[in-house]
Amino acid sequence: MGAASGAHGSLHRHMPGTIVIGGSLAQKPARGGHTWVLLQYLLGFRRLGWDVLLLDRLEPYMCHDAAGRGCSLHESVNLRYLQSVMARFGLDGNFSVSYDHGREVVGLGREEVLSRTKNSPFLLNIMGFVDDDEILAEAPRRVFLDIDPGFGQIWSDLGLHDPFDGHDEFVTIGENVGRHFCKVPTCGREWITTPQPVMLDEWPASAPAGDRFTTIGAWRGSYGTLEHRGRKYGQRVHEFRRFLEMPSLTRQEFEVALDIHPDETGDLARLADNGWRLVDPKVVAADPIAYRSYIQGSKAEFMVAKNMYVEARSGWLSDRSLCYLASGRPVVAQDTGLDGLYALGEGLLTFTTVEEARAAVEDVCRDYGRHARAARALAEDCFDSSKVLQRLLDKLAVA
Repeated sequence: MGAASGAHGSLHRHMPGTIVIGGSLAQKPARGGHTWVLLQYLLGFRRLGWDVLLLDRLEPYMCHDAAGRGCSLHESVNLRYLQSVMARFGLDGNFSVSYDHGREVVGLGREEVLSRTKNSPFLLNIMGFVDDDEILAEAPRRVFLDIDPGFGQIWSDLGLHDPFDGHDEFVTIGENVGRHFCKVPTCGREWITTPQPVMLDEWPASAPAGDRFTTIGAWRGSYGTLEHRGRKYGQRVHEFRRFLEMPSLTRQEFEVALDIHPDETGDLARLADNGWRLVDPKVVAADPIAYRSYIQGSKAEFMVAKNMYVEARSGWLSDRSLCYLASGRPVVAQDTGLDGLYALGEGLLTFTTVEEARAAVEDVCRDYGRHARAARALAEDCFDSSKVLQRLLDKLAVA
């Protein structure tokens, strides 16, 4: 699987150029899910015949060792993690890490980065991660990729912060952004919508399935609650509390690899009292291989979304859920406005209420084989990286 990624070397003779992707891998070591977000794009574009280049950065205060202590760049788990991931997937010559405001570079050197960026069709800048003025100036087109729809747009609309400034085109995985019922403001910009891609050969439909519904996520995110045009938009915690009784209602096993602070004693007690099994995401999702194994060892996903995605009807669907689907694992997902975007009811089932969630879980368990096959088929039809990324290139008018 991952090791086989290097087999794409034969494509390099025909590559039309380099797609440059800006994203934070070294800053987030031991976060297998976040790593896969980047890998799906890097491996997916390479599968289409492009060379790829990841631009990352680190500052001295970000670097730490295995014990969490500050250390030098070359002693840090940050750099070791990035290097091991890129080597594991045959991408060890496809990255550049700028350290200490560019005083040191690991991987491709500065001049090579500037040259490749200048000759690329565009820089795909995930959440505006690349802020280096010289690199941005060399890019013929600066494409902002929004993977957290709602937050940046509301900041911009309220005049708090404009993460989109300096970009030429705007892509979001909130597939309803721009539609009349979606509450995510467009900020006067034309948005290209796209689902996340998933590399199907890296996520084969595996057997046997596990015995529990699982998911991976953070109880609270990095941002606080936002108010916009009379509405409040919050985090996953504000939705999850509504569905705490699911284990007792369905008599199924539910497990969540949950990033939750130990001071959240009230919520931790309620999770335990309602029968939720908690595991440490730093263990089960410590790297992309562990993350994949955890998902493929599950029965299905029970996905509760951030309140932002639900309230705004953004049409967001988790990259994590796509990995479940590709693995032949059904997904029971809180609805974020998905009706009309994808075929629902087989493989991917949505809910808005506790009763709908219970019914969906029971439906999956009643005819598991049908839902498992439908999950993989949906991934093949709608989320295959080659299809998704080629459509994105077409929307960006890249030959």
